[in-house]
Amino acid sequence: MTTPFPRSSAYHPDWIRAGVSGGANSLWLTEWLTDALALEPGMRVLDLGCGRGASSVFLHREFGVQVWATDLWFSPDERARRFHDAGVADAVFPIRADARALPFATEFFDAIISIDSYFYYGTDDLYANYLAGFARPGAPIAIAGAGLTREIDGPLPEHLRPWWEPSMACLHSAPWWRRHWQRSGVLEVTHADAMPDGWQRWLDWQHEVAPDNATEIAVLAADRGDYLGYVRAIARRTDTPVDPPITTIDTTYHRTPLLRE
Repeated sequence: MTTPFPRSSAYHPDWIRAGVSGGANSLWLTEWLTDALALEPGMRVLDLGCGRGASSVFLHREFGVQVWATDLWFSPDERARRFHDAGVADAVFPIRADARALPFATEFFDAIISIDSYFYYGTDDLYANYLAGFARPGAPIAIAGAGLTREIDGPLPEHLRPWWEPSMACLHSAPWWRRHWQRSGVLEVTHADAMPDGWQRWLDWQHEVAPDNATEIAVLAADRGDYLGYVRAIARRTDTPVDPPITTIDTTYHRTPLLRE
């Protein structure tokens, strides 16, 4: 049987499970995303929201790129040990940073990738403009992760209610991401689509790493891709200048009367 993820299948299942940082198989998503990207050896790549860094190892090993493995929640020390043991420490660098306060130079990266995390911070109307400032003009910005096959425009479907939480309002469809990025004025979207049978891959991974997660498994099985699945979006940073982020506003205090006489 031919696997839909031939690159990922070369990695030991125990190594993949040891790097789990969320509800998705990060190698599957990274492989699917990079199928539509042109990555070249030596490129500087930001792996934003990389979790425990499995996707960062994959990017370097498969494409020879340098990777800045950046995450807020997970320890950079653990990532450093993983990178050392994988033999990639000279090209994959663990960084702890908030996605909204990145410590990088303007136009530093040749590509920016985010696996199953962008929806946590990227739905902000201003965020695409902010992030694009770290990519050189022409560089791709690419995301893949959990999402919707179509938007939920009315009441929440009954079969999703046992699993759905208010914060899941951040999940969106590929057409939504296309519109969201295009209206930023600094990104030209080249791809926006859903993974074929993405709901099944999502369900397969839950059975593999979280078989006791009965609620999510039951909802995925009931939904069968009607709403839930994996989505990706890829854009090119245009030559349009980005608006520089406002970090401080200088003011001078002058004492004045508090009340009228």
